[in-house]
Amino acid sequence: MIGYTTIGVSDMERAKTFYTGLFATQGAKVVTDMGRIAFIGCKKGEPMLAVCEPYDKQAPAPGNGTMIAFPAATKEEATALYALALELGATDDGEPGQRIPDRFYGAYVRDPDGNKLCFFVFG
Repeated sequence: MIGYTTIGVSDMERAKTFYTGLFATQGAKVVTDMGRIAFIGCKKGEPMLAVCEPYDKQAPAPGNGTMIAFPAATKEEATALYALALELGATDDGEPGQRIPDRFYGAYVRDPDGNKLCFFVFG
């Protein structure tokens, strides 16, 4: 249902390095790079994350209440993505843990531009 999600960034090279590094084990790469916007994913036709310098040339700003959630196969994978994100320059926004007993496990970070990310497992 989702083709791609776009987030504003202040440094394209840093953002591309962060997201391709974060999801390298899943085969993510820059699929299309058009200068001020780049699409990161595994291949065209699958959901992607786009990083861009805002069209209006204003500073990027994370949305209040906006978060991008990335599914993980296991709690260990969610925790590993959280740790890798921190190594790549993210900041903690909620350590990995069970949020809803037996239903939702989540780990939260802010990317280098302050965009909120969640790595999660249902069940």
